[in-house]
Amino acid sequence: MAVRIHFTDADLAQIRLAPAPDPMWEALLSMHMLQTDTGAAVFGGWRRRIRRELPADVRPLLRLAPPVGYSADFLTPTAGTGGLDAGVGALLSTPRGRFRGDLLELSRAGRGLPPWARPLADGDKEAVAHLARSFRGYFETALAPWWGRVRARFDAERAIHSRYLADGDHGDQGDLGGLLSTLHAGLVWRKPVLEVTGVGADRDVHLDGRGLLVLPSYFCWRKPTLLRDPALPCVVVYPMTHGTMLGGGASGLRSLNALLGRTRAGILELVADHGLTTTELAHDAGISPATASHHVGVLRKAGLLSTCKAGKTVLHSVTPLGMALLDGRA
Repeated sequence: MAVRIHFTDADLAQIRLAPAPDPMWEALLSMHMLQTDTGAAVFGGWRRRIRRELPADVRPLLRLAPPVGYSADFLTPTAGTGGLDAGVGALLSTPRGRFRGDLLELSRAGRGLPPWARPLADGDKEAVAHLARSFRGYFETALAPWWGRVRARFDAERAIHSRYLADGDHGDQGDLGGLLSTLHAGLVWRKPVLEVTGVGADRDVHLDGRGLLVLPSYFCWRKPTLLRDPALPCVVVYPMTHGTMLGGGASGLRSLNALLGRTRAGILELVADHGLTTTELAHDAGISPATASHHVGVLRKAGLLSTCKAGKTVLHSVTPLGMALLDGRA
């Protein structure tokens, strides 16, 4: 099963990498993760804490974002790329027809809706304001304390793709088109069509000059996703590479010092925060490139680091086992 996104030449010129993480998408996808037990190595500590701390008056919001199947498209307006205030402002300006259509889609799927869904579908101003307050309350509890980590991982992910574009030697696919094939295994580029696999029923989306926004997401898990309604702006969201887990602390690094030695533990921590080349790693760790290469080799053989190419650049990143060690739970 795949969604096939068809590009014109004009669309190829309008492929955009999101400049910053989108708080609206991260909130929606984190709601999915909160309601499952998947991704425990990355999200387990975060999930346990948020299940304890999420205010009771915010919890009904989760009904609009079930972990399987359709979630309300109005929760992820494109203005979210401009930050939380812009995203919530767009949410407040959602047309009544969008509220009604999305809520009807949820009810058709047999989802239990919150008690304020009916007035929201009618565009009631207080219901819309309550939705916005609930969204902000969710973000403040579930995302704000970790937003610095999310932003750091996003910046590292975007830096990898910027290096690909700067390399400039990508055959005949075209720089931005070729980039699509490097983002995630669930994205398959066969010019002029991008296949997004594992996202439900087969369908075709024709961009017709609208272009495409590509958005790495911290809380997107395993496979890419996109909005169901083809009339909405086309955004492809895909899972970014994870570093240390949400909720990890200094105790994990102290344990690593004893297990691996201070230098290798420090290397693991550095690479978790940013995908790094050997030269960059040597510089940041204050050691020679030869020493850095040796330690990377040891960590890679132990299954704690992996190495991949991004264009002509070779980058080191942390494996799930390495992330578990950093969190102190392996």
